[in-house]
Amino acid sequence: MATVKITQTGSPIRRTKDQRATLIGLGLNKMHKTVELTDTPEVRGMIRKVSHMVSVGE
Repeated sequence: MATVKITQTGSPIRRTKDQRATLIGLGLNKMHKTVELTDTPEVRGMIRKVSHMVSVGE
């Protein structure tokens, strides 16, 4: 299956609770942490919601 690498580049400070929860759902909780997840529509939707705080690599 295809995977996608996600790196947190922005701070969750002064963000809404749902954006913080989305970062935690993606497995991100610290700056510059990188996770590798399967490329599904659900993960893509979460990435789109916090796109201003993450960078995406294939």
